[in-house]
Amino acid sequence: MAKLLKAYALAAMLTLGLTAWLAPRAVAQEGKIAGTISDFDAKPWAGITVQIKSEQGAVQETKTDTSGKFQFSNLRNGKYTISVHPPQIAQPYEAITEVRGSESPAVNLNFRDILEKQNPEALAQMKKNQEQQQKFSGMKVHFDKGVALLEQERVAKAELSKATADQRDAAKAKVADLANQAVAEFQEAQKAAPEKDQNQHLFWARMGEAYDLAGRNDDAINAYQQAVAAKPDNAGYYNNLGNALARAGKVDEAKAAYTKSAELDPANAGMAWRNFGISLYQVGRMTEAIEPLKKATELDPKNAQGWYLLGTCMVADPSIYKTQGDKITVTPTPGTAEAFQKAIDLDPNGPIGAQAKQGLEQLNQLTGGIETKIGSSKKKKP
Repeated sequence: MAKLLKAYALAAMLTLGLTAWLAPRAVAQEGKIAGTISDFDAKPWAGITVQIKSEQGAVQETKTDTSGKFQFSNLRNGKYTISVHPPQIAQPYEAITEVRGSESPAVNLNFRDILEKQNPEALAQMKKNQEQQQKFSGMKVHFDKGVALLEQERVAKAELSKATADQRDAAKAKVADLANQAVAEFQEAQKAAPEKDQNQHLFWARMGEAYDLAGRNDDAINAYQQAVAAKPDNAGYYNNLGNALARAGKVDEAKAAYTKSAELDPANAGMAWRNFGISLYQVGRMTEAIEPLKKATELDPKNAQGWYLLGTCMVADPSIYKTQGDKITVTPTPGTAEAFQKAIDLDPNGPIGAQAKQGLEQLNQLTGGIETKIGSSKKKKP
């Protein structure tokens, strides 16, 4: 009887154990929050932080993937506050969602719709800002291309100055072509500029440089005038305008431009007047160049080029030459020899100093008088 009871008890224990092993385990139900975030253009917003906070205060964070999707897993059922803080708005956007196991609703946030409902004026302003930013990006692309072409034009202009006679036509054509391309890019940049852009002067100034290098004086003058109108306090623009005007033979207008440049930038006034003198010198108006070169040397007495050009232009002054019989006598303007000597002292071993030495030597030869009659042939006796 005892053995029978033991066998019965063991069978009962096995049955209970088997029942416990076969019964499904009680597992806590798991839920999730998933959805997508769209930006102010209603496009998937990648890499933006999404935060959730449970009713108990537990906080979790994640970021959206490249498709704007996000997900939080292994969540208990209950209410959660979801928070997203785009950098374009002052306060985080919050919404309440509820986890109900596998039946939890998707959370899809479209910030264009959200902002349009909450603040349509702000959305309109944001769109305007985005359009202007796009314009700025397009403007910068064209402007940078124009600058690169302008640098190529500078190189081509330097090559033109060294070109042989048979190469000059091709070299000129290259400079002209690069100038046209550069101007076209600056014009496109100008069109793409945001409304009331404050950098209009830059487009005009760069176009002026491109025209200037190509020898298109009238176009350069117009462009520099536009730059001056847009930025009237820029001394450099007046200086460049003066260069172009002087080369075009508009001396009085050039003088006005250089004077304005000197007034706006007194520290570089000597350079402005020297440029005026150089421009006149380059077009053969050497007598007119004397006055600005005198001003340049007074304001910038350590510039060798200014002294050399002053001496050269003073020697070229027709008023110092007088015909007396068979000779032309030369009476140099006081300060001519001193101008050459200053250039020599400032650049004793350089190219300007060497030119000044030649100028001084020629001046010394001239002051002895210039023979205009080599000699007369003697008649032979019959």
